Amino acid sequence: MTTQEILKRAKKATRFLAAASHQQKNAALELMAECLFEDTDKILAANREDMEAAKGVISDVMLDRLALSPARIKGMADGILALISLPDPVGEVLARVERPNGLVIEKTAVPMGVIAIIYESRPNVTSDAAALALKSGNVCVLRSGKEAWRSAKAIVDALQRGVLSAGFPPACVQLVEDTTRQSSTDLMTANGYVDLLIPRGGAGLINACLENATVPCIQTGTGICHIYVDEFADFDKALNIVENAKTSRPSVCNAAEVCLVHKAIAPAFLPRLKKRLVEDRGAAAKQPVELRLDEEARKYIDGTAAKKKDFDTEFLDYILAVAVVDDTEEAIRHILKHSTHHSDAIVTEDKANADAFLTGVDSAAVYVNASTRFTDGGEFGLGCEMGISTQKLHARGPMGLRELCTYKYIVRGDGQIR
Repeated sequence: MTTQEILKRAKKATRFLAAASHQQKNAALELMAECLFEDTDKILAANREDMEAAKGVISDVMLDRLALSPARIKGMADGILALISLPDPVGEVLARVERPNGLVIEKTAVPMGVIAIIYESRPNVTSDAAALALKSGNVCVLRSGKEAWRSAKAIVDALQRGVLSAGFPPACVQLVEDTTRQSSTDLMTANGYVDLLIPRGGAGLINACLENATVPCIQTGTGICHIYVDEFADFDKALNIVENAKTSRPSVCNAAEVCLVHKAIAPAFLPRLKKRLVEDRGAAAKQPVELRLDEEARKYIDGTAAKKKDFDTEFLDYILAVAVVDDTEEAIRHILKHSTHHSDAIVTEDKANADAFLTGVDSAAVYVNASTRFTDGGEFGLGCEMGISTQKLHARGPMGLRELCTYKYIVRGDGQIR
């Protein structure tokens, strides 16, 4: 089926899904999760083919993003089920006013319509996006990267069986068959068919969508996330946070890429940071972190000399750029200059410095004494997420059900004229 044919089917399904009741959508979600879990063996078989084809083509860290396991598939199914208990945003009255002339005006949440998602080698995005779209009354068109297409196809086959069993048209959830660049261009320029385009991937994909899309597009994902270790930081707390933010899953957008350290503690903290991230991890047969150090940091520990571009790079790997700063104000200025406005954190026991950081850093999520890895729809109580928006309109941060709705004004009168 061509991309154009898929879009036409999607557009036709929007009225059905927009009118579906809360109970109908929850029943469909339950069946989608059930079918996904039932098809675990088929999905894993398809994923093995993807993994084999991708070896030597993408990095080991990116292979981890592509890999599925029974536990990951169960997690995907659980993510779908988690949406059932969340409030349905469709039909929610966001504001109500009764005018002196008797008109009653209600600002009411409604679905976007057709949401297209272009994403790379993360098969779990397939089920997350489909479930969020359905619960929020939207039809979704998925365009997977070629590395993950077999996995995505097996997942969509299971999800379509679930929506069909619930009496929904299978066009509610569709996967684009064409994995060439042309299909991405088709989605970016599908005026009249795509109501919202969401790219999920690296800077190249996101910039291509922002530069070429003629349909509304959300800027998501790219994460040059910072952790600033303040002079009043608890060292043990800071080391735990930095290690978690960098190494728990370095291939994702909420992983830390830069560590800033206050000059007053640099002589004591940096050797401990190197021991934790390099020496201890190597001794434990874990991947050590390559530290790319600015000139000041290299006075206290050995490491790779940082280049200017290292503070503007989303490594998505076991690499951490490290710089020493004079104070909280310089840390804020550094972040404002280099951040992608995704997630940034301060580790400190000083309330004034924490408050200054929260006010001064202009990112979608700003943390005090916690890992940036929490910037996630599930961790924020949204069930799962469609992506993490780094822009300010219309959504910011993890995009859940509410962010997949727009609104319209419903006006009730009794013959009023102007």
